[in-house]
Amino acid sequence: MGKGKLAKFADMARYPHVFEYPFSVADQVPFEMQGKWHQEFFHNDHPIVLELGCGRGEYTVGLARLYPEKNFIGVDIKGARMWTGATEALNEGLPNVAFLRTNIEIIDRFFAPGEVSEIWLTFSDPQMKKVTKRLTSTFFLERYRRFLVDSGLVHLKTDSNFLFTYTTCLVEKNQLPVAFSTTDLYHSVLAEQPDTEETRILGIQTYYEQQWIDRGLNIRYLRFRLPHDIRLEEPEVEIELDDYRSYNRSKRSGLTTSK
Repeated sequence: MGKGKLAKFADMARYPHVFEYPFSVADQVPFEMQGKWHQEFFHNDHPIVLELGCGRGEYTVGLARLYPEKNFIGVDIKGARMWTGATEALNEGLPNVAFLRTNIEIIDRFFAPGEVSEIWLTFSDPQMKKVTKRLTSTFFLERYRRFLVDSGLVHLKTDSNFLFTYTTCLVEKNQLPVAFSTTDLYHSVLAEQPDTEETRILGIQTYYEQQWIDRGLNIRYLRFRLPHDIRLEEPEVEIELDDYRSYNRSKRSGLTTSK
């Protein structure tokens, strides 16, 4: 039987690598470690990488194992899910992992300009109805630029054709530099290459990702850079909606396309 929510929240409250600042707290208590992650938590100057919407934290922990020369912070609002990765990292004694429980809409409150080198978006909700809720929208990209290094990397890994197409159109509209793009990650040129830094990510698969793969869904991956000096604009394009909302949940709307 799984551990109950209350017990998980109690664990999280005492974990030294977990920081909890949801809206209700962040409005009242300033985050004093903004700009001090390197000195006061990680105690090194290694690059900081965020996973936004980390869920159970499987990807955050997996990346931390693969890249001990980088620091990783998983961000999500749902603490009961985050407990899994946070507990795993604690039990393994991983020194390059932290978790931040907060709303991603206020993510720029927690990091100083240039403090973050990369952002991972792994299987984010495609938010097919509202543009400003998509984690690759200009609404969020503008926030990321407040703390991401100039031309820092943004990684999108998704099962959603809608989100991948939308993001690709946004990247093309704003002429953002693309480092890599594929609509079928596990059958791309990366999968054919020998073990390199580029191919390591193929070894990390979350529980739900494996379910999607078993259902025959392609995993899409896009890696692009986010310069500071580009005026970001939304793409004007109609995109075919996914026929489901998330794992094992059918599409609720009768619409077939959306912007």
